[in-house]
Amino acid sequence: MKGIFITFEGIDASGKTTQFKRLVDYLKQEKLPVVSFREPGGEKVSEKIRKILLDSKSSISPQTELLLYLASRSQLTFKKIIPALRKGKIVVCDRFFDSTLGYQGYGRGIDLKLIETLNRFSTGNLKPDLTILIDVPIKVSLKRAGNKKKDRLEKQGAKFYQTVRDGYLKIAKKEKKRIKVVDGQGGVEEIWGRVKEIVDRFLKIKNM
Repeated sequence: MKGIFITFEGIDASGKTTQFKRLVDYLKQEKLPVVSFREPGGEKVSEKIRKILLDSKSSISPQTELLLYLASRSQLTFKKIIPALRKGKIVVCDRFFDSTLGYQGYGRGIDLKLIETLNRFSTGNLKPDLTILIDVPIKVSLKRAGNKKKDRLEKQGAKFYQTVRDGYLKIAKKEKKRIKVVDGQGGVEEIWGRVKEIVDRFLKIKNM
């Protein structure tokens, strides 16, 4: 792979997607060859799976949920991400396999080793070069979410999201070299400054 793969992670309403978009815009301004995707989705088939997964009326078992996320990711990885990396692009993705460990592993209680095996299979062993974890306390994410209409996962409640957040931090502790935890509290510009510093340092190391 000639390209660079950067992912963003975090619980819902952490500000993750806002920072993901800021980074994509920044890399475009710097005239770097960047493409971006979201998970679940980012590809025609994957977007159809996304609708099923996030439909608040869907009743889905944890096992089915896991397999649908993996199917969506596999399609996106082989159809979009890997071809872009082979062309030397910087690929920035809003969520990747750490989300499955956080939500379906820690959150749903599905065996972590099983998920790790399935993650490797569904992505052809592809691993991000850099992952930015936007971390906020649960009370902050709930306040940011407010009264907006919630999808199926966003309806899970504070206890579920606390478990997911704790899981993310455990993953980050194990993967210190790849995962950089960013404090997601404060204004958008303040948080962006933290993200930008990490990415600038990383890309300099990568000689971009």
